[in-house]
Amino acid sequence: MLKKSFLLCAACGTLLNMSSCANSAKAAAETTASDTDSLPVVYYIKDITPDNIVKIYKALGRKAEGNNVAVKISTGESDKSHQLDPNLIKDFVQAVNGTLVECNTAYEGSRNTTEKHLRTVEEHGYNKIANVDIMDAEGDTILPVNGGLHLDKNYVGKHFLDYDFLVVLSHFKGHAMGGFGGALKNVAIGIASSDGKAWIHSGGKVNDASLIWENIAEQDVFLESMADACKGVFDHMGDRMLFINVANNLSVDCDCDANAAPPVMGDLGILASLDPVALDRASVDMVMHTDEEGKEELLERINSRHGTHILEAAEKLGLGSQKYTLVTIE
Repeated sequence: MLKKSFLLCAACGTLLNMSSCANSAKAAAETTASDTDSLPVVYYIKDITPDNIVKIYKALGRKAEGNNVAVKISTGESDKSHQLDPNLIKDFVQAVNGTLVECNTAYEGSRNTTEKHLRTVEEHGYNKIANVDIMDAEGDTILPVNGGLHLDKNYVGKHFLDYDFLVVLSHFKGHAMGGFGGALKNVAIGIASSDGKAWIHSGGKVNDASLIWENIAEQDVFLESMADACKGVFDHMGDRMLFINVANNLSVDCDCDANAAPPVMGDLGILASLDPVALDRASVDMVMHTDEEGKEELLERINSRHGTHILEAAEKLGLGSQKYTLVTIE
């Protein structure tokens, strides 16, 4: 059973600007049926189960097919981080005959070399449910970024070109640098090679992971550069993509943090869309509007990093819409 509702509060300038939100709600009330029919759809299921990930995928109406289907996840830095449970995603990954894909990190840890990364993959159990490809194990390749705000190219794992469909399966949560991590960050940083991550974090100054920390860009430049990196990937893939966010274990920290803080609030559910901007906007909105205790910590993390600016930048680049129709699947 599908239940349709409209969440157009995405026009709020900041998450806690309630007067702007009120104006946005008024605009939503005046939106015509034809306007809402043209908006991207975000599907939502409250209960987080293996069956419901398959169900929400089918609701999208786009089949993940081709000779090689990539399922982009975060493999997680340690047993203290909150990456998606392999048992939760197994049925879906196998239903699309997907290969789990990742790239190495740009910082010292358990995933900055292919050897260590594959060991971590095994420790976290991902190789037990599907083949796993560290896409920059043999280096990187360049995707052009046409009309980017800061970047004119994007360095991605060389194996990325082997895939003809991309499923972006993201654990939605907070992030120490980006404010939050969802579909856009999973694509921008996650598909970038180790050196490519430095390229994005520096706003296009260096593409050498060893130089990342002394070349960190100003915050909005970093967020805009992530949007640029997404544009390179999206232009390459066209409509051969779909996006799913699982909003569980909602920590203020990313799965890339080896000492991630514990979850600060209850699970929210599974969201999916063919529009990654709408999906991430809906995920943030869901945190904002929930009655779950503890959400203030996650909102503070998002706001203090100006996290929603990536949505503004991605929308400006034509990657999607911050306005959407929310469809609940009962």
